[in-house]
Formats: sequence, C-alpha cells, structure tokens
Amino acid sequence: MKNTKLALFEGKKIRRHWDEEKEMWFFSVVDVVEILTGSTIPKRYWSDLKIKLKNEGSQVYEKIVHLKMKASDGKLYLTDVADTETMFRIIQSIPSPNAEPFKLWLARVGYERVEETEDPEKGIQRAMATYLQKGYSKSWVDLRLKSIEIRKDLTNEWNERGVKTNDKFAILTDDITFAWAGLRTKDYKKHKDLKKENLRDNMTNLELVLNMLAETATTEISKVKKPETFPENRKVAIEGGSVAGSARKDIEQKTGQPVISKSNFKKLSTKKKLLFKK
Repeated sequence: MKNTKLALFEGKKIRRHWDEEKEMWFFSVVDVVEILTGSTIPKRYWSDLKIKLKNEGSQVYEKIVHLKMKASDGKLYLTDVADTETMFRIIQSIPSPNAEPFKLWLARVGYERVEETEDPEKGIQRAMATYLQKGYSKSWVDLRLKSIEIRKDLTNEWNERGVKTNDKFAILTDDITFAWAGLRTKDYKKHKDLKKENLRDNMTNLELVLNMLAETATTEISKVKKPETFPENRKVAIEGGSVAGSARKDIEQKTGQPVISKSNFKKLSTKKKLLFKK
C-alpha cells in the first residue's frame, strides 16, 4: 500500500490509500461515518454498526480491511478501511440525511443498468454524452464506442470457449496488450501516469485503433482455432495481439516516432490541446 491521499467531502477530510496491486482505493470507514452521521464519537458509532452488520450476517463485515493510516497526532494506527463498492454498502446501512445523495446516486445507477439491459442503445447514447461532456473529441468518442463493441465481441467469444471469469479475462487482456504494445497492462498504465482510470479512456486515436485490431484479430483467430483450454486461449490472445504488434512496429519504423504515448486525458485536457491529436 502506498500513494496515501486525502479526499475532501464538504470541506472534511477522508483518509484513503491506493493499492497498486489491486488497483483500488481504500477509504477510512470512520472518516466517512463521521461525515455522514455528524457523530462526535464516530469510532463508537462504527463499532456498534459493525456488530449489527455481523449479527445480520452481512457480507459487508467480511470485506473490511485493516491498514495503518496516519491519525491527527501524526502517528500510524490500524484503521478499518473499505473499497468503493463496500463503502457504498456501508453508507446504505447508515440512517442519515447526509447519506441520501449517495443512496439516490446508487438507485439511479441501478435504474440505468436496467434501462440499458432492455435497450442497449440507451447505454451507447449515455456513454457518448458522458464522454463529450468530459471534453473528449467527437472523433475520439466514435472510436471509443467502436472499441467497446469490439471488446464485447471478444468477451462473447471467450465465453463460448469456456472463459467466463474476470480474472481470466484480465490475464488474456494482459497477453494481448503485451503482444501488441510491448507493455503489460499495469506497466502501460504507469507509463501514462494512471491509477484507477480506465486505460482505454486514456489512449490516443492510434493506440485505440491498434488495440481494436489486436482484439478483433484475437476474436477471428479464436473462431477458427476454437481453443478448448485456457492455455490455448492464451496462445490465441498472443497471436491476435501480435498482429497489431507488427503493425505498431511498422508504423514506428516509417514515422520514426513511438506509438505508445505517455499522454493521458487529464494532461491533454489541462493543457487545452486537441484531445489525443498525436
């Protein structure tokens, strides 16, 4: 654990830690409880709530992590922390008016997911509006939405080949990424100075195109070879990624410039440049 930072909510501080291995933020539960309840003894409130959750058989209790965090006296103490998903569940257990904005947000997200299941086009429209609102260019958004479609085709193919869990998806994605970009996914994100941010949301147009080529090639090769085991799926993923890897090397040789950019959306938008022009 490292990269300790303070988040601010209504002027009050929330201690948090970034876990590079898990790629997750962990937040101090006591800090959140204090803000939501206004309690002068938030540790007692959280202690009582923990007992209540445990007695109710809630899985939230089992997902609490203990980490050393700096207290107001400057010393480090073991503190109960939770990832974002678990924190939202804890917030739902707190009967406080201050928690309502969080609860309404969760309800809205759940409703939108139901809408998108019934009408996928709404999800696409919502995604486009969100990207444009953040400041992405229209040409980039068109590419990004196409990349989502291609990714979906790939995961459907993996499901057909018996690959159904997120951890295996991550391994295959890492194989593809290394084969075309020459970097593991985590190293790629570090190269762009990213933490929790989505890697594809920070790719340039050219990076997105090559990533789409890699995933499309993997899908097509898989349909022909029909891998039956996970190791066979990994071999196909490397073959598919290598197709785009050859294209990347060819482009770099002809332009004399690296394809893999250190640029990310935050850097470019701060400098007010055209988004991912290079």
